[in-house]
Amino acid sequence: MRLEFAPYLLHFKEPAGTSRGILTEKPTFLIKVYDEKDPSLFGIGEAAVFPGLSPEADGNYIWKLTELLANIAIGKSTDLTRYSSIQFGLEQAIFDFSNGANGLYFPSSFTEGEKSIEINGLVWMGEFDLMMHRLEKKIHDGFKCIKLKIGAISWDNELEMIHTIRKRFNEKELTIRVDANGGFSYSDCMEKLCRLADLGVHSIEQPIKAGHPDEMAHLCHQSPVPIALDEELIGKDTIEERIDTIEKIMPQFIILKPALCGGFSGSMEWIKEAEKRGIGWWITSALESNVGLNAIAQFTANIQAYGPQGLGTGNLFTNNFETPVSLDKDRLYFNPSKPFDHSQFDNLKWHR
Repeated sequence: MRLEFAPYLLHFKEPAGTSRGILTEKPTFLIKVYDEKDPSLFGIGEAAVFPGLSPEADGNYIWKLTELLANIAIGKSTDLTRYSSIQFGLEQAIFDFSNGANGLYFPSSFTEGEKSIEINGLVWMGEFDLMMHRLEKKIHDGFKCIKLKIGAISWDNELEMIHTIRKRFNEKELTIRVDANGGFSYSDCMEKLCRLADLGVHSIEQPIKAGHPDEMAHLCHQSPVPIALDEELIGKDTIEERIDTIEKIMPQFIILKPALCGGFSGSMEWIKEAEKRGIGWWITSALESNVGLNAIAQFTANIQAYGPQGLGTGNLFTNNFETPVSLDKDRLYFNPSKPFDHSQFDNLKWHR
């Protein structure tokens, strides 16, 4: 078995507002594995590192990829415990190669074109009018679950936005999720949560910054709006750390980004421990290219995730890859008659 990796820079079609600033591009790495007897047949994966969010996104990252490359060649294992995105990419490449190197990671009724995945419509941060325009478009496009990233405009305007939509659609007609990305202060968080509850908000992701488990535990116990942990899960790379986080905080939901939560194997550990304690969960992508999105969608369908998932649509970038996954209204579909063309990766700058 051999491994190669290649850097790739994704360019946004339009600037994306997040709690970490305005994004215009995002780096990622492609990984491929193959038998040296036939390098033309390879499995592809994406090490979807996220600078500013992935703990491993530092000067040692490319050296860890180089170490993995060398160890694969000699049949030696590599400790990827603290390198979640590399674990994620390696798992994809191995699954693809094991299933015939044709873009199948988790064969299921989804990859046979028989089932689809419901997703939420994501409304990025922006000025009030722009967010309202995006929100209206998501509703027009058929989304029955909307996720609003909040924190970019005034709190009053954000409440006005939710109130405007809620006057037209009740909770059964439209599910509203919000993502604070840790933007609330603990001192006034409960007051804000009560206001959101009055507007029939389904849940809130990460109301305060990660790293304050006692405060988060108190909020989860007292909040009238169910709380979902997101950033709080990042960097918890051992089973002991994962159990400790869940048991200390006891949230209503956890949100799993495989690239940031230990790959597919790590995500399954989180799910197992959450379900033991009656905690809900859903899967979310993390600005991957269509390579990572294709794999996450297949994983999500294979584990039969319930309800709207937070999966991207592949339409954010100008230079994305082509895969059999596509969006129709609020559902992702897999077209089994559309081949996954591995030749589109031939001209990348592969490190061997």
